[in-house]
Formats: sequence, structure tokens, C-alpha cells
Amino acid sequence: MLTEEVQLPKDFRRLWGAFTVSQLGSSLGAGALPLIAIVVLGASDFQVALLAALSAVASAAIALPLGPFVEFRRKRPVLIGADLLCCAALVTVPLAMAFGVLSYWQLCLVTTVQVLGTMVFSAASGAHLKSLVPESMLTAANSRFETTFWTVGGVGAPIGGLLIGWFGAGVTVLIDAVSYLLSALGIRSMRTPEPPPPVADEERHWVADIRAGWEYIFRHRALHALFWNAMVFGGAIRLSGPLLAILMLRELHLAPWQYGLALGIPTFGGIIGSVLTGRLVARLSERTVLLGFGVLRTCWLGFVVLAQPGIAGLVVIVAAETMLLLCAGVFNPVFTTFRMRATDDRHMSRVGIAWSVSARTCQPVFIALGGALAAATSVRFALACAAVALLTSSLLLPWRTPPN
Repeated sequence: MLTEEVQLPKDFRRLWGAFTVSQLGSSLGAGALPLIAIVVLGASDFQVALLAALSAVASAAIALPLGPFVEFRRKRPVLIGADLLCCAALVTVPLAMAFGVLSYWQLCLVTTVQVLGTMVFSAASGAHLKSLVPESMLTAANSRFETTFWTVGGVGAPIGGLLIGWFGAGVTVLIDAVSYLLSALGIRSMRTPEPPPPVADEERHWVADIRAGWEYIFRHRALHALFWNAMVFGGAIRLSGPLLAILMLRELHLAPWQYGLALGIPTFGGIIGSVLTGRLVARLSERTVLLGFGVLRTCWLGFVVLAQPGIAGLVVIVAAETMLLLCAGVFNPVFTTFRMRATDDRHMSRVGIAWSVSARTCQPVFIALGGALAAATSVRFALACAAVALLTSSLLLPWRTPPN
């Protein structure tokens, strides 16, 4: 692991640093916009939910035609542009608050722009990383990103909560905006010449370009399987989030600080898993890790359904969530690397956009179904259904197709 880290290119470390700064800002500002909607604008529960739903649907719709735009352009300007767009959108919130002109629809627009910028950045960064890092080191590089994601998420959210309590949500939004600016400057400092982008076909049609990402996924047997695996797994995890909060706070009567522990401690599982990825791949092979931990990450949510009131129930939830995130922390870098290797350079960004758009439209459907199921039956039954869905997702892994 240490040798791999030394050998990773300097410009990868710059890209990694930019990602870290941006992720830290986003973690510090997590929840700030909904909080502003509730506290400053007096938004209703429905409006707060609509804020998240509108941003997901609208950003996905706008991102559809952007896949070809990103694909056939150099990626660093796209990365910088996405960061600056998010920065500019977020800055308008504290400015509008200062002048007393902030509106609910402005928050909807800002949230949509931020989600859209994140989707475009992710699509461009995957394609750029593939050209920046030798293929043999892609898993090591992706594990660095995964470790950063869990580390920053675990540390940033509680610190962000303290900052909101001390200085107000507007300040954390401003910090998030500055983090995007610093990320853009970090990418701007990269020195390795970027290879030319793929050349678009002269007779291509925009509808065909939009479809190209999905068509590539569905033509590739292993990618096709992993796509549906990701949709079901991600949807079930999203479904379980609000239900788990209801279970802990209403049925188990956990104190707010205990609820915070149940959210915070499991992130260390993600950190440990991502750190172990390289060693596990070296010992077991990428295929074994992909399939093995693809199954193992589905096995833990069912234990949450059995949790009872008291410390014992809290321990069960924390242990189950920690193991789930540990297994996901191992799986995610290997999965990301496989998707990069399985996708040719002419389709990298379009596949990334297609994958992201699908996830952002699929997950709200799962959340709505989970809420309806819990209302019709019980929270535990709905969580049990989510646990069954997770287990079922393991059947969609590419068992018959070696991921090479």
C-alpha cells in the first residue's frame, strides 16, 4: 500500500486534495439549506421534502444532455466550471439572507445547481482519473477517494452541526461555497498535459448521444448486472435511512446524542474498509473482493429490525451499520475501478451521467415506497422489506461474467 501511494502521480494528489477540500466543505454544510428553509423561511414539512425531490428530478433532467457535452471536451475545464458553478450558486444564499430577499424557490434553484454540478464533476473526474493514473493503480487511487469520503463525512458533519449552532447556517453555506472555489484552484494547479478528448462523430444525433450511456451499459453483460445491483442496493439503503431514524427516535426512544452516535460511529467502518481494500485485492483478487463484499454488504440491515429499546438495541444498530459500511468501503473502490476498466474512453462520461441520473431518479421512488409501506404496516416491516431487497441485490452481481 505504501509503495502504491508513493508511485501515484503528483497530479493525482492535487486532484485528491481538491476532492478532499470540496468534500469537507459539503460535509460541514450538510443539511444547511433545509435548515435555512425551515428556520429562516418557515417552510412546511412538505416544502422541505419537495426541496430535495425537486433538486433530484430537475438536476437529473438537466444532466441528460450534458453527457455528450462532457464526453467530447477536455475534462479539467469541465471540472473547474462545475466547481465554480456550485460556488456561485451557494454564495447567493448568504447574500440573499443578508439583504432579506431569500426565497424558497431560490433555495430550490441553488440545490438543483449544486446537485447538477456534483453530477457533472463526478462524470468528468472519472474519465480524467482514468487518463491520469496507470491502470494498475486505479484501485489504489479509488480507495484513497473512498477513505476520504468516509473520513470527511464522519468528521465534517458533527463539526458542521457545531458551526451551525455557533454562527448560523448561512456561514456553513459560505464555507461550502469557498471549498468549491479552493477545489477549482487545486484542479487549475495540475501540470500533467491532459490527453485530447474523444472526437465526436460528425453525423451523430443528440438523442443517440443521450442514449449512448445506457446503451453501452446494457450491451455490456457485467456492467448491466452491476447497474441493476447498484439501483436496488442504493434504493434500499436510501429507503432505510428515514425509517431507521423513526425506529431509533420514536420506537426505541433513543436520546438525540445516542442517535448521533448511531450515525457517526459506523463511518469508521467505511474508513477501515477502504483502507483494507488494497490488501484484500492483493490477497484475494479483484473478482473475489467484488463478488464477496458485494454479498457481505447486504447481510447486515436485517439485524437492525431486531433491535430492542435500551443500550443493547443501540449496540445492535451501531454494530450492524458499522459492518455494512465496512463491507461497502471495501466494495466501492473495486466496483468503481471495474466500471472504469469496462468502459471505453469514448463513453466514460456518458456512462457516468447515465448511472448518476438513474440513481438520482430511482432512489426517491424507493424512499416514497418505504414511507408508504411503513404507513400501511409498520416501520419494522418496511425495514425488513428493505433488508430483503438488499439481499436480493446480491443476485444481480456479475456471477457468470469475470470482471476483467
